[in-house]
Amino acid sequence: MRLKITILALCGIATFAYGQKTYTLEECSSMAIEHNIKMKKAFNDVKSAEQMKKEAFTNYFPTISASGVGYNANKGLLELNLGEGMEMSMLKNGLMGGITATQPIFAGGQIINSNNLAKVGLEVSKLQQKLSENEVVYTTEQYYWQIVTIKEKLKTIVTLELMLDNLCKDVEASVNAGITTRNNLLQAQLKKNEIESNRMNLENNLSLCKMILAQYVGIEDSLFDVETVVNTDNIPLFPEQLRRDHQSSLRLIPEYNMLEKNVEANRLQQKIAVGKNLPTVGVGAGYMYDNLMDKGHSFGMVFASVSIPLSGWWGGSYAIKKQKIQVRNAEDDLKNSSDLLVIKMQKSWNDLSDAYKQMVLSYKSINQATENLRLNQDYYKAGTISMSDLLDAQSLFQQSRDKYVDSYSQYQIKTLEYLQATGQ
Repeated sequence: MRLKITILALCGIATFAYGQKTYTLEECSSMAIEHNIKMKKAFNDVKSAEQMKKEAFTNYFPTISASGVGYNANKGLLELNLGEGMEMSMLKNGLMGGITATQPIFAGGQIINSNNLAKVGLEVSKLQQKLSENEVVYTTEQYYWQIVTIKEKLKTIVTLELMLDNLCKDVEASVNAGITTRNNLLQAQLKKNEIESNRMNLENNLSLCKMILAQYVGIEDSLFDVETVVNTDNIPLFPEQLRRDHQSSLRLIPEYNMLEKNVEANRLQQKIAVGKNLPTVGVGAGYMYDNLMDKGHSFGMVFASVSIPLSGWWGGSYAIKKQKIQVRNAEDDLKNSSDLLVIKMQKSWNDLSDAYKQMVLSYKSINQATENLRLNQDYYKAGTISMSDLLDAQSLFQQSRDKYVDSYSQYQIKTLEYLQATGQ
């Protein structure tokens, strides 16, 4: 009986897929990673972090600056009175300019630590990109299985409609022959109307779900379909091979790696805070030119500079203490969140196991409901049960198939959740 039902259902929905491009789950996930706006933003964040890292690297090189000034005063800047009638005014106008290059020799570790911090920032942005990818793939799979579930329920609807069509014809013939009452025909017709209403609702939901998936993964063609992979003939084996040691799986997931990077970043910021209160040493060279007394004058020079932030230690000591506290907070957060992540892994495994058990129970219900329907069809033909009993058996058949499809889809989603939770 189940084989016959499956064949009828497939024939009944064959027209839906005609002329449509069919996408697999893997294809939908790949398109989502390539086209989804969340992934584009994550990609741009990585590019931005790369530019920040390059910017920090330029601090290793000399700082080159050029300056110039010209002036014209209403009287000379230097005036001399050498006696009566002997006054002299100089520097009424002039030009000055120069260019210098300064190479930092020691900056309290600020340059190297800033570069390391920029490197950590780039690594964090890549981890965030991986998290975004996991989220996009997970959402895509949810949308995908919603469509598959509705399609499978439509198959069951088509099967029931064929059954009810045949039943209505048989009952109508019996009514005309005076064998049964019109009440039985009315019950069958009302059930048929109910099934037709359910089919229209499912078709509307299917259209909406396809629109959502198309927008999310970037499918431009409005006429498309997804591959139906639910098999009611058998169920997959229990996925024991997916189970991993949860403690050792921590280093495989981006959430834990980001917590580690947070500790590393706070330690680097502490070193930078210390470096801001240490002396800075630099050497440089320059070329200067001036024309102050109507005569050009140029010269070159080399110099060394030392800067010691004497008064800066007052506020700087508080900044260092503050950063030490931030490091301790990051370390505590790493330990606490690590425990929570292990708990999350165990919960994901428990959810996966429960979803598998629910799928097995639902699968058994299909066999039981199918056999129950077959028996009730025979009993009705023999006249030993009422029309209501037969229609109830059909409803149980529909419910069992719908519940199996729901549990099968839920099992697939829980499988992905565990894979992502353990970094597989």
